[in-house]
Amino acid sequence: MARKAAIIGGGVIGGGWAARFLLNGWDVAVLDPDPESERKIHAVLDNARRSLPALSDLPIPEEGRLTFASSIEDAVQDADYIQESVPERLEFKRDVLARIQAVAPNVPVGSSTSGFRPSQLQEGAINPGAVFVAHPFNPVYLLPLVEIVTSPANEPELVNRVQETLRDVGMYPLHIRKEIDAHIADRLLEAVWREALWLVRDGIATTAEIDDAIRMAFGLRWAQMGLFETYRIAGGEAGMRHFLAQFGPALKWPWTRLTEVPDFDDALVDLIAGQSDRQSGHHSIRELERIRDSNLVGILRALKDRNWGAGKVLRDHDERRRSGVLDAMVGDLDQPLVMARMQVLPGWIDYNSHMTESRYLFAASETTDAFLRFIGADMDYVAGGHSYYTVETHIMHLGEGKLGDRLTGSLQVLHADEKRLHVFIRISRGEDVLATLEQMLLHVDMKAGRSCPAAAAILDRLMPIAQAHASLPRPEGVGRHVGQRSG
Repeated sequence: MARKAAIIGGGVIGGGWAARFLLNGWDVAVLDPDPESERKIHAVLDNARRSLPALSDLPIPEEGRLTFASSIEDAVQDADYIQESVPERLEFKRDVLARIQAVAPNVPVGSSTSGFRPSQLQEGAINPGAVFVAHPFNPVYLLPLVEIVTSPANEPELVNRVQETLRDVGMYPLHIRKEIDAHIADRLLEAVWREALWLVRDGIATTAEIDDAIRMAFGLRWAQMGLFETYRIAGGEAGMRHFLAQFGPALKWPWTRLTEVPDFDDALVDLIAGQSDRQSGHHSIRELERIRDSNLVGILRALKDRNWGAGKVLRDHDERRRSGVLDAMVGDLDQPLVMARMQVLPGWIDYNSHMTESRYLFAASETTDAFLRFIGADMDYVAGGHSYYTVETHIMHLGEGKLGDRLTGSLQVLHADEKRLHVFIRISRGEDVLATLEQMLLHVDMKAGRSCPAAAAILDRLMPIAQAHASLPRPEGVGRHVGQRSG
């Protein structure tokens, strides 16, 4: 049975929360009095559906059921988790939290507040221990960080349960154990923002020039190493201690104006808004969101390939889901096994707007790798010094994959013995087979550099499948070579 998340407040952040839970298989109820809320939520979901699947190397779960509630009571009824994302007015938030807890006093309630402390939100609550801060970052459906800020009223058991819930939807819960206004990340952002306002006001730089300074230099470093690790490298071989000795005295120089705030008057607003319009006004907000999301996917995928930073969160999320996804995909052994489900992503498309050739091979590799994991030849097996190596592949292109197509990869064992594994793979879109691949793999002792018999445990899982598949019709095209006619 699907779990349910209640999202109270469906603005930019609330809509992102709804997408994050919905696309990870949760049912979601949204409450927002804005008559345009349904349209806005669906616009956010369209962007999320376009980008979030690109971060996973496994098929994303079946999308949950989205409903729009007419009252707080309807929204939170039977909810397993509640996220409050209403405007940043303390008394308003307290009132909303009271109404939530009148119906669901023991359900965890996270607040998306970017500034209030949990103890402030807990004042007057029916069950203060169920209320905490869960502060995400936009877009919530892509960026993994969520700051979990607690007070002494929050029991460790609840905090652990909340962190596990958020990890299950692919987020990185950072537990901030000591309350502070604006938490951690927004305090850092506020410092940069304040200095940027001075630079614009004093005519030193435009909004575009400040953005260029960030995205062409330290923003790229921060995306994968943060602040302190970046500066550790800047210290050279002597590390952080040398960096502090070299640059520490500069802290006394009057470079910044962080303790001063410029007059936030109409003139400053007009100056910044006008420059921003000239910088980015040729794009709609939705276009900018899609550009942002596409760029984030590329950066996050690169980090995932290297198992680093936010990319490690994505890889860990895949690993948490892998066994369950694989078990759900594998059906009867007496038919080709569906081993992979994929979606054609923007990076898979060539200049003809079709799925590029390398991605058919990638799809086949995903299918074969899933099968090898299924029979026990997983990364632990490889770490022990043995693996299956592909020694021959023949591919036939029978159709064209296009952006957004959902594909399945199925595998039929043609022959197997102690050393050899001969398989036939179909990459399909629904009933249409887009490509077939015939592969021969050899089991290898990697240290010796030669073939050898597979471990008994591997053969115990492989051979019953091979025997079951022996009765299947031989696929059309098996044994063909390039240019050979069928029939």
